[in-house]
Amino acid sequence: MRTIVKLSLIVSAIALFVMSSPVFAATPRAVRSFDEAVQAETEDFSGESLIEAEFYDEELERADFHNANLEAAVFNGANLTNANWQGVNFTNGIAYLTDFTGVDFTNAILTEAMMLRSTFNDATVEGVDFTNAVVDRLQVKRLCERASGVNPTTGVSTRESLGCR
Repeated sequence: MRTIVKLSLIVSAIALFVMSSPVFAATPRAVRSFDEAVQAETEDFSGESLIEAEFYDEELERADFHNANLEAAVFNGANLTNANWQGVNFTNGIAYLTDFTGVDFTNAILTEAMMLRSTFNDATVEGVDFTNAVVDRLQVKRLCERASGVNPTTGVSTRESLGCR
């Protein structure tokens, strides 16, 4: 009898714990930051500090991130088609299976970012610093076709940072 009472108390405690825990993926528009959970109700993130923010399967087409601090942020399966990333700091960021088609990266800092299995079709890459960024070889080749300029903050040539020949 004592065993049944103990088991029912344990099950009740677990159920209470699980039901009271925040669920970050309850909505497709959820964004999780290191310190707090934030519901993404806007697509204007310009100038925001989004350090370590996480965007999963987000539809962020035409979103404005210009001059945002996205250090160590994560984009996984996000659609950023035609978004504005001018002047963004994405140092140590991660983008996996992310669509950057038509994104304006002018003067962005993408140093040491891991951007694997992501696409950059028709992206603007003028003055972008890709130093030590990890990008799929085919995407680097395509980026080199359009790469130009020098990043005004780091002084690094876009073509050199991509390893263009």
